Amino acid sequence: MPFHTLQAPFKDDSSRCKIVYVCRNVKHVLSSFESLCSGVGYFGPFWENVLSYGRGSLEDPQHVLFMRYEEMKSDPSAQVKRLAEFLGCPFTEEEHGLSIMEINKTGKTSNNLNHSSFFRKGEVGDSKNHLTPEMETKIDMIIEEKYKGSGFKY
Repeated sequence: MPFHTLQAPFKDDSSRCKIVYVCRNVKHVLSSFESLCSGVGYFGPFWENVLSYGRGSLEDPQHVLFMRYEEMKSDPSAQVKRLAEFLGCPFTEEEHGLSIMEINKTGKTSNNLNHSSFFRKGEVGDSKNHLTPEMETKIDMIIEEKYKGSGFKY
């Protein structure tokens, strides 16, 4: 749902409402190449959705946090800390130590559920295994066109 379509009560400085928008590189989330390139999506064009939350986080950083999945994968500790601070509940060193939980090592929860129930692969760069070079070039051109002048970089 694009940012501009949301009601505005969270923009009031006294509001405790917060939005965390996690953006994933479009190449890694493709389920239908042509519909994405043409801008078709349940909540409108993908590009507008991403840009609206990116702008929202710049205009109202108290209420909107824009995160990139790829950054979460490359430095999870820093990104979780950033999220916790945004939500107003920074964690202690003891809580930080919970990153060694069993699900993070074995891929299973304490009640033996496989992590694939929650995650597909979660690999950054996996698009190379699913997209042709032509598809990647087409997406790169669309990204450049759609984000031109926004200051937003993938």
